This record gives sequence, structure tokens and C-alpha cells, in this order.
Amino acid sequence: MSEITTDDLLYGYINGIFPMAEADGTIYWYSPDPRAVIPIDTYKPSGSLRPVLNKKYFDIRIDQDFEAVMRGCAGPRGKEQSTWISEEIISSYTALHHLGYAHSVEAYRSNKLVGGLYGVSINGVFFGESMFSAESNASKVAFHYLIQILRLNNFILLDTQFINDNVLRYGAIEISRKKYLEQLKKALKMKCRFDGNVLDDLLYS
Repeated sequence: MSEITTDDLLYGYINGIFPMAEADGTIYWYSPDPRAVIPIDTYKPSGSLRPVLNKKYFDIRIDQDFEAVMRGCAGPRGKEQSTWISEEIISSYTALHHLGYAHSVEAYRSNKLVGGLYGVSINGVFFGESMFSAESNASKVAFHYLIQILRLNNFILLDTQFINDNVLRYGAIEISRKKYLEQLKKALKMKCRFDGNVLDDLLYS
């Protein structure tokens, strides 16, 4: 399968599966067991991040340059030259963004995008996809404000797919596929909307 429509993406997410591209561009769908999630209510910023947040070192924007965030996430990382974010993936998710289902939280400094994250939002669940950082702490700050958006908009599930060192630092845990699907079903019944304007008091006070 080489082409993904927005309907394919939405159908996949509400059924607990998501796509990733291999090096040759072939796209496969995954439903890991166990599944990694980050409890929204228990997240706390690290002690080292608090001064960065207090100084408002980064300018945080929502959905200002979604595709640029995806391309930042698609860039090589260290010794890794391959990426699961293919041009087809970028095109499909950007189309989903234009429909209002995919969102980015972006960190800027001197009006330059230096980090951020993106994911898919459906009712009470946010499916975190990827993040990148061109400056120290940029993606951590973006994630901190993602959590604030989810809390203030009453989201109940933050899916991070696979466990790894990056999501562990934010408090990720693993749950069984069965439990994940139960939580997903509950979250999809919630009437929530990803509204970044709720951050105004936090960012500009």
C-alpha cells in the first residue's frame, strides 16, 4: 500500500492502528501489544525544565506551520539516516491537518522554528506521532504545553504508540492492547476539541 487517504487515517486511529513507512516507501499498519501511553493527569515537568518554562525562553505557537514540524520530525537523528515519515506520510497528515484532525505544537526562538511535535486529535484522545528539537529543551517545552492543552480541553488519553527512552522521560507507561482499546473506546465518546487558545493565559500572563 503506497497511498493513504484521510479516511484511511481516521479509520485506522479509531480502531487502534497507525501507519509507518519503511525505507523503500512501503507503508505498514501497526497495533502494538503492549501499547505506550502517557497519563495526562500525572505528568510533571522536570526540575531542570522549570527554569526554561519560567523564563519563557521559547515562543509557543499552535498549528502555525504543521508541515514544517513534520519535516523537522522526518530529519535524520544522530546515526539514524532512515525515517518512517515518508513524503506520502507528510502529504497524508498535512491533508488531515487541513481537515482539523492533526495538530502541531511549535517552539520558536527569534521567529525561527526550533522544535515541536505533531499528532492526531479525535474527540478525547490525542495520538502523539513525533517530535523534534533543533535547540536544547525545545521539544520538551512543546510537550509541556501539549499536556496543558489536553488537560484544559478535558482529553483523557494520550497515545504514544511504542515505549522508548524519549517517551519514558515524560512518564510513559505500557498497557495491554486490550486495555488500550477499552480506553480508546471511552475517549472517543468524549466531546472534546483540540483548542490551543486555552494557552493564552499561560503564555501571555
